[in-house]
Amino acid sequence: MPEQSAPLSPAIEPAPGSTPAPTVLIVDDHDLVGTSLAYSLSAEGLDARRACAVDVAGVLADAATSPVGLALLDLDLGRDRSGRRFDGVDLVAPLTERGWRCIVLSSTVDRTRIGAALAAGALAAVPKHAPLPLLLSKLRAALAGLPVMSPETRQRLIDSHLVRDAERRQIAEKLERLTRREREVLAELAKGHRAQAVADQYVVSLATVRTQIRSVLSKLEVGSQLEAVALYRRGQSG
Repeated sequence: MPEQSAPLSPAIEPAPGSTPAPTVLIVDDHDLVGTSLAYSLSAEGLDARRACAVDVAGVLADAATSPVGLALLDLDLGRDRSGRRFDGVDLVAPLTERGWRCIVLSSTVDRTRIGAALAAGALAAVPKHAPLPLLLSKLRAALAGLPVMSPETRQRLIDSHLVRDAERRQIAEKLERLTRREREVLAELAKGHRAQAVADQYVVSLATVRTQIRSVLSKLEVGSQLEAVALYRRGQSG
């Protein structure tokens, strides 16, 4: 994780008496990417600056020091100070509540994560590899209050998130049916361990482990250990 530094000042100052350039807050954990983008947008007349904080509270504090404008959010922001994954999706709702308009600028190809950001209030998503002229056109449209993404595309992405979210809740509900020991046995199976190895680890008989596995299959409503492991892994990936 890069060291935290002060947000960039605008590269181009507005002329005295002119209307201040709109603020574009860049939230990206890569120094080179964030700094280069800030300079490029500033050269186009936008007041672009980078939020260098490494958690939600820090980014919101950075945003509070700038005039409300447009936030460009990467979704993969590394780890926060406590080591937890820092997801840009978690910034969309609080920034939107504070008046910021949010656009996802990320290299992720996970449609469900993009859909989650849109469902939380983001205006649109732009690939990080998009040419600068395309990004500028999207930013200027957003700042002017114009549509940035077609309603159909936006809804398809949101729908993909809603489907995945419903699946995640269903999996979580099934996993909650398991006892602590059954969850431990399932976790060992997901690591590729056989029933005998699980029995040896917990110092119980093979028959006991097989009984626990049958219970797991019944509670998860699946017909095989492979299906149970696949379900468990999908739940962990959520």
